[in-house]
Amino acid sequence: MSCGCDERRPNKRFLSISQLKRILVIGTGGSGKTTVARRLAERTGLPLIHLDALYWRAGWQPTPAEEWRGKVQQLVSRAAWIIDGNYGGTLDLRLEACDTVVFLDLPRILCLWRVLKRQVRHFRQVRPELPPSGRERLSWAFLTWIWTYPSRRRGDVLRRLAVVAKRKRVVILRSSAAIDEFLATVPDAAARQALEADGR
Repeated sequence: MSCGCDERRPNKRFLSISQLKRILVIGTGGSGKTTVARRLAERTGLPLIHLDALYWRAGWQPTPAEEWRGKVQQLVSRAAWIIDGNYGGTLDLRLEACDTVVFLDLPRILCLWRVLKRQVRHFRQVRPELPPSGRERLSWAFLTWIWTYPSRRRGDVLRRLAVVAKRKRVVILRSSAAIDEFLATVPDAAARQALEADGR
């Protein structure tokens, strides 16, 4: 299914625009959202926000829906950010506020493999993008969510991206090589400052 977005190799002219200030990174579990968001933050110097670290409370208890929506509204109102996370109930807020959205549309087998490797690597540990009390965990429900993502959720995401692609940058990446190419086209902090100083 095509959304009319930029699904080809990243175009350098398209991405080397100084107004990369609010970047949203989405995709199923194991697609590499956190890693891509972190690499983007390192390259651009933009503030990085991991939604998982803010949404989950002690004992993996979720933030109530209304409170969470208010929290996300506050986050996206900031002048600049890179936000990593899905949370479909607030995706509309983030899509409206971002200037660029990166959708990691990788094969589910690869995503599942990465999640399993992550589970082994961080067993009984807390990853930086999780809340302090949120040790690594793996559930059948999470694995099922990843496996059924292409048939149950991907289509809706592509439709929503097609709508915002008319006025925002939408980049869909389907392989690790495409991710590396994309990151190579994003202006680093020094380049961004030079562009902004030139008024471009």
